Amino acid sequence: MPRRFHSDDELLPPATFLKRLMAVVYDGLISVAVLLVTTWAYTIVAGYLIGWEKYEQMAESGTIKADPVLTFVLFFVLYLFFGYFWTKNGQTLGMQVWRIRIQNLNGLSVSWTQALRRYIAAAAILFVALLGAYFLNSATLFVTIPAIVALFYPINGMSLTDRASGSIVASVPKEEKKP
Repeated sequence: MPRRFHSDDELLPPATFLKRLMAVVYDGLISVAVLLVTTWAYTIVAGYLIGWEKYEQMAESGTIKADPVLTFVLFFVLYLFFGYFWTKNGQTLGMQVWRIRIQNLNGLSVSWTQALRRYIAAAAILFVALLGAYFLNSATLFVTIPAIVALFYPINGMSLTDRASGSIVASVPKEEKKP
């Protein structure tokens, strides 16, 4: 069931680019920690299923170079991480620090489908930017930086991920302390 953050007639201003960027940096650090723990757990499970000696031999010989199952698990876990926070209270930990929130225009929390569309749009743009950076070598900054800016920069209050998911990133007002 969607959570109501504010009434229909109240409109919150869109979050500024700087607030969005700082929340992305903060959440990026947390995401690295989540990915490290997930990789550790995956390695424990894979080593147990394959056998520790054989897994160690595979690692030393270099036969474990790319693991599509691990890639899918990491992608899925990161979606669950962001999707949980976005659908529960509209804010990840970095967004809470910078007082911004993902929500629908009517003040309701986003659905899991909207969170998936938002996550896929961001992942696709970052993938294309990194792919272009890989092939352009020295022109990396001319590809990745504009793509990342385009991903989060709000044009008329909405970024590309906002448009893809049908939601907005709004600035949350400071709560007044009641006596």
